[in-house]
Amino acid sequence: MNEFLLVFRRDYKTKEIQPSPEELQAHLSRWRDWLRSLESANKLARPPQPWEANGRVLKHDKSVTDGPYAEIKESIGGFIVIKAADYEEALEIAKGAPIFDLGGTVEVRMAVK
Repeated sequence: MNEFLLVFRRDYKTKEIQPSPEELQAHLSRWRDWLRSLESANKLARPPQPWEANGRVLKHDKSVTDGPYAEIKESIGGFIVIKAADYEEALEIAKGAPIFDLGGTVEVRMAVK
């Protein structure tokens, strides 16, 4: 079994496409259900952990700004580490991510042994 990083990104800035509070609650419920299904299938390599929406960005000149970058719309909403035999299985698992419901993307990367 290999470990794969799934990074979830979507546009959190464009007001017109943000879910209503009710839609967001339903969306978060789909995330909980999906993560529970991965856990019961023993596909999570580590438990999911919530992260702050804001952060800091350290630039090449060592200056610090509030992150994520203001000039990009799509930002990281979270990540998980899963267990899968290969990229094909990891991509099949990633296809179930609720991020797609809100127009998001999933980046999949295999850990180097």
